[in-house]
Amino acid sequence: MPKRLLAFLVPAALTGWFLRGRLAIAVTKKALPKRISADPAGALPDGLHIAICGSGSPIPDEQRGNPCVAVIAGDAIYVVDAGEKASETFNRMQLRPDRIEAVLLTHFHSDHIGGLGSMALQRWVANAASTKLRVLGPTGVDRVVDGYNEAYALDSSYRTAHHGEAIAPSSSAGMTAEPFEFAAGEKSCVVLEEGGLTVTAFEVDHSPATPAVGYRFDYKGRSIVVSGDTVYSDSLVEASTGADLLVHDALSADLLKLVEDASRDAGFLNRAQILVDVTDYHATPAQAADAARNAKVGALALTHVIPPLPIKALEGPYLGDAKERFTGPLWIANDGDLYSLVVGGREVDRTTLFSRGPIG
Repeated sequence: MPKRLLAFLVPAALTGWFLRGRLAIAVTKKALPKRISADPAGALPDGLHIAICGSGSPIPDEQRGNPCVAVIAGDAIYVVDAGEKASETFNRMQLRPDRIEAVLLTHFHSDHIGGLGSMALQRWVANAASTKLRVLGPTGVDRVVDGYNEAYALDSSYRTAHHGEAIAPSSSAGMTAEPFEFAAGEKSCVVLEEGGLTVTAFEVDHSPATPAVGYRFDYKGRSIVVSGDTVYSDSLVEASTGADLLVHDALSADLLKLVEDASRDAGFLNRAQILVDVTDYHATPAQAADAARNAKVGALALTHVIPPLPIKALEGPYLGDAKERFTGPLWIANDGDLYSLVVGGREVDRTTLFSRGPIG
């Protein structure tokens, strides 16, 4: 290339790069105030709203984080499970961490608790929380909380030393455990009653992971149920009876067999056996549909999606005959989903809280 032409092109390229950078800064500067001050949960009509902060499983999935559901009742947010990426997705949905009243754990598998420390940290520093994060769960939740508190103890002390007590108060760092257990012969109990919301925990079957529970949320005549991880469960059907929305885990054994076979062919025999084992403690989409039909719920959303569905055409094989078994609204949940149950209505509306833009 002639030196004169090269001398002309290089400054032109640098100028273009500089102008693009200046334009990007201008666009971001304009978008940031609106983005940071956004409070979509605060603008929602009174009712129950369910934000899916993680619809995946321990199997790596580019489209889905580990299990996490945020239940919005009035102005308060209650988080069910906090898997890896939960706080990141929570923030991407522009939900305010300082609105979190409590986290409710269904059981203690790593994919349901892996993001708990980050969730607590975000709530703590978002607006100088005056209380520790409450974490409710069945027997064993205190061990999980104590472990996280110890793991984050040094981190919390650094942040208080750096930012000061007014920004990162040491007295409210970390979490406090609130374990519950069912009375003898009982399979459910009320674990929260506040602000017009009643939360009932109920037993599910995720053996050998025990105890394991699901949760029902009732608020001003609207109701949703989050199954946690379970096979088809009569106790879940009983607890879900008449609910507006059931959010149920679901695994496709047929699609998972493809992943198992590929793992075995690649020589990953341990992984292949694990994929065989997990089929016996998760419901299939058809079984989740049966539970929804038998409980006479209004709508069904399938989450904890196993295996990943990298292309949309796999959704049909994943569902199988679930839509024939349950004829109400049925969705495969995605990260970012928002299901809204407005007080005084019967409908369940599905939208998304994921926004697009320079920092969306």
